[in-house]
Amino acid sequence: MTMPDDFPIGVETDEDPTGAIRRCILLGERAPREALVRLALSPDGHVLPDVRAKAPGRGAWIGVTRAELETAIAKGKLKGALARAFKTGPVLIPDDLPEMIATALERAVLDRLGLEARTGHLLTGSDKIETAARSGKLTMLLHASDAGTDGNRKLDQAWRIGMDEEGSALRGLALPVSRTILAVALGRQNVVHIGLTERDAAKRVGETLNRWLHFIGPESALVACETPSQGASAHISNPAGSGIPAAADDDTCEEFE
Repeated sequence: MTMPDDFPIGVETDEDPTGAIRRCILLGERAPREALVRLALSPDGHVLPDVRAKAPGRGAWIGVTRAELETAIAKGKLKGALARAFKTGPVLIPDDLPEMIATALERAVLDRLGLEARTGHLLTGSDKIETAARSGKLTMLLHASDAGTDGNRKLDQAWRIGMDEEGSALRGLALPVSRTILAVALGRQNVVHIGLTERDAAKRVGETLNRWLHFIGPESALVACETPSQGASAHISNPAGSGIPAAADDDTCEEFE
């Protein structure tokens, strides 16, 4: 299985000492924790998303898209896989579990952007972003879903110049959220474009962004990348995927906590 280049692969064994690898209960494929979504069991037996992997007790991990999850729920595959993973008897799957996961993943991305803004690694405002881009200091470029085409192109071109990649397909990633949502998340006014100037910060944002865009799928991600080489960052590979292959028919996989 192909993993994203920048994820900590760890040791792919059942006794992974790094804690970096988990197995998707629906696909049976191993992947880094950062690429998967953890499901936890509430005291009353309801399955809930735990995207920050903080809930106590056993957990089950999935790496499928929303469409694949909805199919697995409809066919009863998720229920069976969860019963084997939790080993606690019947589990209750909320009807809106896919929507709950999508909402939680979006919140995680917005929260991460807010944290990076407070550390000083995040820029807003076209002029500031363009200056950083042209000087080669930009490591990630994001656009609101309702950003103007001309503004996007101007900043994309500045980034290519700064990265010495003129003529390439390098461009910022159009997020599936509007400028209003980004402004609220960052506590700033009219956030149309976002630039990150520190590699580790871009990696942290990229990890949360990867999971979200992979889960909601290209149909929901609006204007993501037009070619595989385009993405949120020149340094973070596979911005819209997690390295998980298409869903498999076999559901005889186990849970990794």
